[in-house]
Amino acid sequence: MSDKIRVIVSGAGGRMGKEVIKLVLQDDELELAAAVDRSAGSIDAGRLAGLEECGVNVTSDFEAALAHSNGDVLVDFTTPQSAFANTTLAIKYGVRPVIGTTGFTPEQIKELDKQCQEQGIGGLIAPNFSIGAILLMKFAAQAAKYFPHLEIIEYHGDQKLDAPSGTAIKTAELISEAREELRQGNPQEEEIIEGSRGGYYNGFRIHSVRLPGVFAQEEVVFGGFGQSLKIRHDSYERAGYMPGVKLGIQKVMEYTGMIYGFEHFIE
Repeated sequence: MSDKIRVIVSGAGGRMGKEVIKLVLQDDELELAAAVDRSAGSIDAGRLAGLEECGVNVTSDFEAALAHSNGDVLVDFTTPQSAFANTTLAIKYGVRPVIGTTGFTPEQIKELDKQCQEQGIGGLIAPNFSIGAILLMKFAAQAAKYFPHLEIIEYHGDQKLDAPSGTAIKTAELISEAREELRQGNPQEEEIIEGSRGGYYNGFRIHSVRLPGVFAQEEVVFGGFGQSLKIRHDSYERAGYMPGVKLGIQKVMEYTGMIYGFEHFIE
């Protein structure tokens, strides 16, 4: 019997999905159990990802893949509209979900944790799988104890649908756990153009930049008396997320319940 972790990839035809397929096919500790995509057609998953044929054809039937592939872990980089339903269905079949899609509400995460506990399996929802981005979040939360005045600026391509990004929201949540709410700036401040000061969160502002040619960057700017501190992370390609995806796949095999946030795995 193989000791490899059998992985189902949902959203296989997407840019992140193809990277996950490459990861799984090129890693000796992982095995591709199934690849699911509603629009890719019946193509070999290896060829879809730009590699040699691997013998696993892409299917559009998500539930059949869960039911018949004997998969251990589902990796899902699809859309917020389908992610909750996909995650619930995976848990039903005892397949551990590793979800890179954003948009889950706290109530949904709590419900998914309950479902995982009942099935005795682990799950992970992570807005960002970049180890560098997670370190930025942790450093920013630490810095906020000493520099409570701050703003977040995140940069993505102009086709990104959500704003702010899930990474920026997660960063803001971690900062808020380490810092009391502090309404910054002049109380008489007036926005001449609506939205020019960015989104309000726990007393500070989040700014979302959307431009063609930009991949993914985030910067947290802190201001204090006579000094400032900037913590920034830049991602240049999707392959940079794959070490984190692999770690997530391995970790969900070890615990029970749904974890929100990849930072729980980075000491």
